[in-house]
Amino acid sequence: MHSMKIIHISSLPLMKGYTAINLCGVVFSRSKLNDREKRHEYIHSMQQREMLYIPFYIWYLVEWVVKLIIYRNKDVAYRNISFEREAYEKERDTNYPSLRRHYAWRKYVFA
Repeated sequence: MHSMKIIHISSLPLMKGYTAINLCGVVFSRSKLNDREKRHEYIHSMQQREMLYIPFYIWYLVEWVVKLIIYRNKDVAYRNISFEREAYEKERDTNYPSLRRHYAWRKYVFA
């Protein structure tokens, strides 16, 4: 896994209820991340990079809103965003970052 900048910060408004947030490949974390959590965030870094960052955030937000309408629950909507589904499903696979195909998250959009 390539190096990833992780900044430990005790309080960040965007992080309410979350351990970490990845903004343009920089991870802001409330506490030290374990290897699984680092891999999860690294998968997000890969997704962001391949989509040239801004389109990633636009797609993420639009998909979250659509899923929120469908599921009527913000946490369920979040867990069903295609980017999150890929990251959660593959975060335990130590080989995944090196084997991952570009745009692998696409298979989770309508799944």
